[in-house]
Amino acid sequence: MKLIFRLFLFCLLLIGCKNENQLTFESLKFTNDTCEDCPTISIDIPNSLDNSKIDVSINSALREELISLLNFDEEIDVTTIEEAITSFNKGYFDFKKMFPDENTEWEAEINGEVTYENKNIISIQIQSYMFTGGAHGYNSVQFLNFNKKNGDELENWELFKDSSHFIKFAESKFRIQESIPQDDPINSTGFMFVNEAFHLPEHIGFTKEGLLLRYNQYEVASYADGPILLTLPYNEVKNYLSLKIKF
Repeated sequence: MKLIFRLFLFCLLLIGCKNENQLTFESLKFTNDTCEDCPTISIDIPNSLDNSKIDVSINSALREELISLLNFDEEIDVTTIEEAITSFNKGYFDFKKMFPDENTEWEAEINGEVTYENKNIISIQIQSYMFTGGAHGYNSVQFLNFNKKNGDELENWELFKDSSHFIKFAESKFRIQESIPQDDPINSTGFMFVNEAFHLPEHIGFTKEGLLLRYNQYEVASYADGPILLTLPYNEVKNYLSLKIKF
């Protein structure tokens, strides 16, 4: 019995240590269900429940990203998600007035999730699908990375000790994955890097599998090519990163 009890206490201690490094989130959801004839809106993002600097920083950044996606009136100062939804609805109804014979139904689906977290860093992915007319909608994935020690949101260049060294490493891995000879121009197989120069994507995120470099549609290739993803294992990138990663 004593051995079982000790094992039980040990397990509780391990769980406590694990949770000690994790923030507490709830699911924050918004829809347009109560608005008749409004466009379809579905939002489900994490909302950090504590009131520390990192929690405020995460919630503010998520709110700003949603406002940026939904706001259709730049002349109005939109400061809340609810106001952004109202702006999206207004944009839709203005569109219907201008083109009354157009049967296009607008849609916005936005989901957020924590993809990686340790005591130093937390990475949140925002996946969105927006349709406001045209031949097709637009899917995109964004990453928000935060330094948990000081609560700051991290720019891509801040993720690395020396971004120029990492870019060279990433280009080599990208060429291998996409079967581009190392000595050939980066666009020799059909990519569309500006000025034939490899660059990092707009969105870089931490996942369980490794550091994810994601080029969204149109970023370096055509829409038909879809997103271009390059996952770099942590044991290969750890020496380039400015913050410690456990793997």
